[in-house]
Amino acid sequence: MIELLQGGMYLVNGTEIVPEDGEAKAAILAKTGKDVTREEAAKNTIAYGILASHNTSGNMDKLKIRFDKLTSHDITFVGIIQTARASGLQKFPMPYVLTNCHNSLCAVGGTINEDDHMFGLSCAKKYGGVYVPPHQAVIHQFAREMLAGAGKMILGSDSHTRYGALGTMAMGEGGPELVKQLLNQTYDINMPGVIGVYLKGAPVKGVGPQDVALAIIGAVFQNGFVKNKVMEFVGPGVESLSADFRIGIDVMTTETTCLSSIWKTDHEIEEFYEIHGRKEEYAELNPGQVAYYDGMIVVDLDKVRPMIAMPFHPSNTYTIEELNANLMDILDETEKRALVSLDGAVDFSLKNKVKNGKLMVDQGIIAGCAGGGFENICAAADILKGQYIGSDGFTLSVYPASMPVYMELIKNGCAATILETGAVMKTAFCGPCFGAGDTPANNAFSIRHSTRNFPNREGSKLQNGQISSVALMDARSIAATAANKGILTPATDFDGEIGKYKYHFDANIYANRVFDSKGVADPDTEIQFGPNIKDWPAMGALPENLVLRVVSEIHDPVTTTDELIPSGETSSYRSNPLGLAEFTLSRKDPEYVGRAKAIQAAQTALMNGKCPGESCPELELKRVFDAISRSFPEFPEVVAASYSTGDDALKARSLGFGSTIFAVKPGDGSAREQAASCQKVLGGWANIANEYATKRYRSNLINWGMLPFLIEEGQLPFKNLDYLFIPNIRKAVEEKADTIQAYKVDVEKKELLGFTLRLGELTDEERQIILKGCLINYNRV
Repeated sequence: MIELLQGGMYLVNGTEIVPEDGEAKAAILAKTGKDVTREEAAKNTIAYGILASHNTSGNMDKLKIRFDKLTSHDITFVGIIQTARASGLQKFPMPYVLTNCHNSLCAVGGTINEDDHMFGLSCAKKYGGVYVPPHQAVIHQFAREMLAGAGKMILGSDSHTRYGALGTMAMGEGGPELVKQLLNQTYDINMPGVIGVYLKGAPVKGVGPQDVALAIIGAVFQNGFVKNKVMEFVGPGVESLSADFRIGIDVMTTETTCLSSIWKTDHEIEEFYEIHGRKEEYAELNPGQVAYYDGMIVVDLDKVRPMIAMPFHPSNTYTIEELNANLMDILDETEKRALVSLDGAVDFSLKNKVKNGKLMVDQGIIAGCAGGGFENICAAADILKGQYIGSDGFTLSVYPASMPVYMELIKNGCAATILETGAVMKTAFCGPCFGAGDTPANNAFSIRHSTRNFPNREGSKLQNGQISSVALMDARSIAATAANKGILTPATDFDGEIGKYKYHFDANIYANRVFDSKGVADPDTEIQFGPNIKDWPAMGALPENLVLRVVSEIHDPVTTTDELIPSGETSSYRSNPLGLAEFTLSRKDPEYVGRAKAIQAAQTALMNGKCPGESCPELELKRVFDAISRSFPEFPEVVAASYSTGDDALKARSLGFGSTIFAVKPGDGSAREQAASCQKVLGGWANIANEYATKRYRSNLINWGMLPFLIEEGQLPFKNLDYLFIPNIRKAVEEKADTIQAYKVDVEKKELLGFTLRLGELTDEERQIILKGCLINYNRV
């Protein structure tokens, strides 16, 4: 089904894979008559061509990318625009689309969600953007329908910003990276590796795009095969897939931890653009005659079978057939993994879902940017035709990804077919993907064609003793399960026909409702605020020396952004930095906020001209000072100078107090910048990790002025609540030191235990952002 080819690989004539070995040169010469070097062949990938056309640095090893378009949704655009405004924003310099698909229900927190929407509309008018009202489209479907273009690049403040199937290289990043684009700055990365995804064959009936995607994710996530690389889809199997099918695979590439994706294009994609009235955006994209890849994933589409990703990660994959054949063993294995993910905080069982040897499901959801596509829902309707879901506990909800898709489902009768079964059709909304819609009952088991199945992602609250779980599946097998009254069933068991439906896009739906400034700003428009929309608090520059307290220690193999700042109802507070910060790590470590605030009080005392040791006696800072002073005799003078009279800027830079967390591999999942900014506004100065799960989380830390420390695996000289002293940290950042000397403060023995930290590679701009204290300070004039 999936084969990983390690090491360099050449693709010849788009169809033949030649491993990079001693015979590669002769083989290529024989097939093409050309003597091509690896360096020349690397320039023949589709990815290289697009990156080169958007790079402004003149150096393809060190890229400085300017994107063509930007897009954000309503739990990110307020913070982004507030940051850009604080940095001097006058006008959106490129098309910027503000969608409203996350806080669309306006059901939590009073008026604050609709205030965010009105803020977005007024900013679209003032700065020259596009505003998509609630329930019209989820962010990525609107981008596919109205923004994508072959050879273009789009940056979005959502991790599933992926339009590679349409020939658009798209990336999901935290908000500060969009701020940089709004301020005419660049997205700075090293030239990424490119991994070929070679498709061959064609899917069998009942297999959908989520099945192919989960098979790939299961093969590459744990080993990091594509981490921070570009996945380039090639091979003859691409031609067997419709545009919708390709889109369904492509959107899930985020879960592999790749940087971006791109596909070769053909008549199917040309037809997609023609259907949407944008034929001029199509261009044929293919790799060159000889293209070099840093590895290859071979996908035999004929052999893919309906898949299921068990809780609590999209990479925990099995075929449904395999799961049903080994039910109790796999459920036992899943429960054991859950003990790690849930820290044993609640009782969790799946084996109690087995009735008469069958796994019983409580809920089905087909939704969002992954599941809500036209073909997925049409296929589900065909499988459900003439069936009913029953009047017991099983429920099924279907969310078309946009109002134009919904309209076509009404016109072709598929919506009626689904409604006749007892299922519910809802408007375009991302809620089921992050816990703000169709939250199941406690201990329920939900199957979803959506993007993620992290713990509590479905809306349960671990801190309240609640837990339910999600497994990811394709819409076709969800429909087959629904038709079977909740008994887990692969769609390959369906004997009927799954039709091929023609899609007609009604452009009037958007023309009659979406505000499009056509790039014309109206500076006289007043921004509409609300009581929950707050400015970012003031943040100081990086001091010369740091005293940090470890306020959370996480040893899970991977820590998701959902665990750092929960999704769901907390999304309503995303426009209020201090209000949202109260939820930081609330599901993973409820003591975090109080501990972070305690050490932040020491920094506050210092800035108010008071001795932190005397102002915060509960922190034992005097004992910390005594221990540091034995190795650094000048330290008392540093402390005294930091709160004595004199220049405030110099005082602030002498000594700083703050918090840090340790996590093995933090940052998997969402692009949300709040996973970092919430730590920052609570006084966080750093993260310490063995590695960072994604580039976007590390970038978020940097853009909020936090030090992305690395420490060798197995070498952890400190524990939770310990104090760390990092002298001359500012100098180390300025001088690009490879290693950072840090110390654990042993207050009992009054001594310091030295250890080494690293910062990893940082650009000059990133160093300046850290030194200034955050991106806002870096840009503020």
